[in-house]
Amino acid sequence: MATKIALGADHAGYEEKEKIKKTLDELGVEYDDMGTASNDSVDYPDFARKVAEAVSRGEYEQGLLVCGSGTGMAIAANKVPGVRAAVAWNEESASLARRHNDANVLSIGARMTPEGEIPKILKAWFASDFEGGRHAGRVQKISEIEKEDLC
Repeated sequence: MATKIALGADHAGYEEKEKIKKTLDELGVEYDDMGTASNDSVDYPDFARKVAEAVSRGEYEQGLLVCGSGTGMAIAANKVPGVRAAVAWNEESASLARRHNDANVLSIGARMTPEGEIPKILKAWFASDFEGGRHAGRVQKISEIEKEDLC
């Protein structure tokens, strides 16, 4: 289980982020809330970047992002080298992202995830670890893509 995570949301995920804090407390997961602090309109890439860069620098083992669909935050976070952000919509997708993809940032869609499912997703995420083995080489290939000059 992660010792401390970076937590962020945009306006669409703000209320769910506040609920998530209670679940994190119950799970014993420490977190730093990197915003936003209200449901006033903000730009999701700003918060995704803040969380992703903190994970990339090694300040946190993992990050957790919440927006309307989960997709925008994941796209923005995945632009930061060393970040493997995954959108999870149920327990299995969260667990597989950790076990097979070594995902280090979880992105959740507040508007897309059924009521009561997010605590289950979080429990599955934090209960899962990277399996390595046959998956390690695949994750290494992802890291190699980041290092290539594609232009």
